[in-house]
Amino acid sequence: MTKRAFNFNAGPAALPLEVLQQAQEQFVDYNGAGMSIMEMSHRSALYEQVNNEAQSLLRELFGIPSNYHVLLLQGGASTQFASVPMNLLHAGQTGAYVMTGSWADKAIKEAKLFGETAIVATSESDKFNRIPDLSSIQLPDNAAYLHITSNETIEGTQFTSYPDTGNVPLVADMSSDILCRPVDVSKFGLIYAGAQKNLGPSGVTIVIVRDDLAANSPKTIPTMLRYDTHVKNDSLYNTPPSFSVYMANLVLKWLKGKGGVAAVEQYNRDKTKLIYDTIDNSGGFYRGFAQPESRSIMNITFRIHSEELEKLFVKESEAEGFVGLKGHRSVGGLRASTYNAVPLESCQALAQFMSEFQKRHG
Repeated sequence: MTKRAFNFNAGPAALPLEVLQQAQEQFVDYNGAGMSIMEMSHRSALYEQVNNEAQSLLRELFGIPSNYHVLLLQGGASTQFASVPMNLLHAGQTGAYVMTGSWADKAIKEAKLFGETAIVATSESDKFNRIPDLSSIQLPDNAAYLHITSNETIEGTQFTSYPDTGNVPLVADMSSDILCRPVDVSKFGLIYAGAQKNLGPSGVTIVIVRDDLAANSPKTIPTMLRYDTHVKNDSLYNTPPSFSVYMANLVLKWLKGKGGVAAVEQYNRDKTKLIYDTIDNSGGFYRGFAQPESRSIMNITFRIHSEELEKLFVKESEAEGFVGLKGHRSVGGLRASTYNAVPLESCQALAQFMSEFQKRHG
């Protein structure tokens, strides 16, 4: 068995070893079909079973109510930045957004192409190192929806609770923290997530949309970008990203085998605590970027007092088998992404490496 890297990539990211091994076993011959799942018609009974199973597992694990559709689409969350306003932002309405950092910013820029937008809360004054307080949020009278980014991968911040928006649909980009903890899906009108951080490889995007919102897709927008198109065709309107859906299905089975989302949340908190404790107990050698009450359990962002030492940290960590610890180019610093599939052992190894690095260079 080749040695596995300590993979802290932000996405595409670590996948469970058991899932990769299962996919390897089935790669050439899926379920006795004499061909790979990648070679199979998406209209075949075998593939339809995978498509249906992925949707029902997601429903079960995430507690998705019956009045929501689960869609398995292409185009990543970046396409959803445009699809949401195209489908939900009607004439005379305003798309309300919470500005929490890099990904929220991209969603807002896309929405502006389709209609009126309003930023109703922001943490820009603190360089997005916290989630803004939404307890007394004021939405425009004509708000079509309130859009939030539940976890900012680049800044390492995460919502700990979600706002009550009354009759205004709450929309969330959960690309980097879907299934990392239980969520009350009924609070949301729509949730979307690219799979390549917590659900599988890149290529498939999950959309969980309430029936009434999907039914109102305007007929004037492109067929492929209308939610009702995919609802009516059970995500099989055109050729789906079949291998990515198959892999996501295996990850969902793996997650169920781990005891489900609540068990995985505890595991995630145990993992990230190792690294946050190392930062907090370093006497200022390491400095967390996100304010403690907004810290993400998926992306840990931190700095060292000099950029030279940060570069050395990346170089020395890579020599020890760590991958992906360099911070995003837009904010710099260091980042460890600890998604569901990152094992506890990797986090233990990182915490130990950080302590040793401090001893050498502190």
